[in-house]
Amino acid sequence: MSLGIKNLTPQQRYELIGKLIEEIKLRKYSYQTGKAYISVVKRFLKSGKNPREFLLSYSNKSRSTVRNAYFALKFFYENVIDEKFDEKLPLAKKSLKLPVVLSKEEINRMIESTTNIKHKMILMFLYYAGLRLDEVRNLKWQDIDFDRDIIHVKTAKGEKERVVFLHHKLKEIMKFHGIDKQGLVFKSQIGKKYNKRTIQQIVKNASKKAGIKKRVTPHILRHSFATHLLEAGADIRYIQQLLGHKSLRTTQIYTHVANRNIKKLANLL
Repeated sequence: MSLGIKNLTPQQRYELIGKLIEEIKLRKYSYQTGKAYISVVKRFLKSGKNPREFLLSYSNKSRSTVRNAYFALKFFYENVIDEKFDEKLPLAKKSLKLPVVLSKEEINRMIESTTNIKHKMILMFLYYAGLRLDEVRNLKWQDIDFDRDIIHVKTAKGEKERVVFLHHKLKEIMKFHGIDKQGLVFKSQIGKKYNKRTIQQIVKNASKKAGIKKRVTPHILRHSFATHLLEAGADIRYIQQLLGHKSLRTTQIYTHVANRNIKKLANLL
């Protein structure tokens, strides 16, 4: 750490954090990433430590927490104080953690056991369109093309817009529910956007009613969407596009849980 940064006054720290916020906004980083970076840099500036000492204080935390601290400091040095960040902290290789996947039967039971039409639609968007939780929350009627049977996902992660198919089962229930063609598809009783906790609870309640013992989250329905497409023979690159993954390596995790080839091996015995 340079001497100037080590001996900053509270006012100087405040000004640097302000510049950090500006740089984050200019690059259109997500709210969560920005919040995390700001939190790390604030602690760093108050610590009086050099980057390596500060990062070593994270050594007893998770790999993702260490990575986040590392890249927050790297961003701060290179974009806020315009200094080269030479610290090369060896990050342990991430262990392969396979996603939890539900069977088609389990998902059908979740949908069928849900009587509230809006809640049923939420479950179906998570599975039949493979949307993320935030993508469901921000979905608008005008993003859905009923003539071409597509959904234009405009509020995707990293602002990467994509197009996914509109499944016929999803189309049917939406027409049954009634199409407003204006504003958000999912609104609370007071007309506001659903919060994350509400959707998480909808999924949790549905899995409980369906008698599923696994801990089911909205993202598990997205995992199931990808895995079931792969098992049915869909090209993994098409699945990558549907999910909005930047790298094919991210999508390839589903090859480890798809049982299409595993079943073939079992038949050899």
